[in-house]
Amino acid sequence: MDIGVLTVPLGDESIEDASAYLAGLDVDAVEIGVGGFPGEDHLDREELLGNDAAQAELADLLEEHGLRVSALATHNNPLHPDEERAERADRELREAIELAAELGVDTVTCFSGLPAGAPGDSTPNWITAPWPTEHAEAHEYQWDEVAIPYWSDLAEHADAHGVDLAIEMHPNMLVYEPTGMLALREATNDRVGTNFDPSHLYWQGIDVAEAIRFLGEHDAIHHVHAKDTRVYESNARVKGVLDTTDYTEEADRSWLFRSIGYGHDEAHWKDFVSTLRMVGYEGALSIEHEDSLTSSREGLEKAVDVLSRAVFETRPGDAYWAE
Repeated sequence: MDIGVLTVPLGDESIEDASAYLAGLDVDAVEIGVGGFPGEDHLDREELLGNDAAQAELADLLEEHGLRVSALATHNNPLHPDEERAERADRELREAIELAAELGVDTVTCFSGLPAGAPGDSTPNWITAPWPTEHAEAHEYQWDEVAIPYWSDLAEHADAHGVDLAIEMHPNMLVYEPTGMLALREATNDRVGTNFDPSHLYWQGIDVAEAIRFLGEHDAIHHVHAKDTRVYESNARVKGVLDTTDYTEEADRSWLFRSIGYGHDEAHWKDFVSTLRMVGYEGALSIEHEDSLTSSREGLEKAVDVLSRAVFETRPGDAYWAE
């Protein structure tokens, strides 16, 4: 497996400086934002599309620093009820797929998006319970009339370009846990899978190793984020984990995104890596830094330190002891 980094936290640096810095940490891969919430500080999607010279320049830079691109990232809401916002997100996704194909990158990371609860509504609606029954009806509308038709078409576009769509299971999105992820995959095609980010699963009470096995059984893990979360029980016991407290009010939150090793110990991350290998995943572990208790550089460096002892650098050998 490769240790990778989503380069967004280094967006105030040039891609040249960011690449040199990450190479100095012995990072193997980069996930680069090309639109949506990750932005495009390091890669202008529209400028590179169809631009052989610019693409060759990027390839030379990455080769110089011994880096590969694990994925292009464009996390946005293509199912938004505001047509202008949905169209912009859809264009970003389709162009990201096309650019990935031109660059020889096999994965685009993204969100599933979230529709309104009914035709004519103006705000996305995250349904988390089937009662009162209008919520169950809204959920059915979101899936059957909005998400499945959209993602079926996008999956065909991805397949035509030989690119996988790796959806991050995320709160306030239609797909936020493994069974929903598998349902969308089964309703579309095998290009649709997950960008397995455990940070959003931890606080939901999902067993991450079991989730890896569940999705891995269906070959549904296309990419992986290495990102930790710590649940602070003193707050969670009072108000639960559906916490709308601002992320910057750290002491009052039920949970926080943390640097690798600060939510779960090194033994957990070694089990995480081992379980991924059991289901056949050998791609990048792309570190996503969103720990508000430390700086981007320190958080990335501590994450690389832990993962460097957790990842396997060789292929499994023959099980001679079992013969």
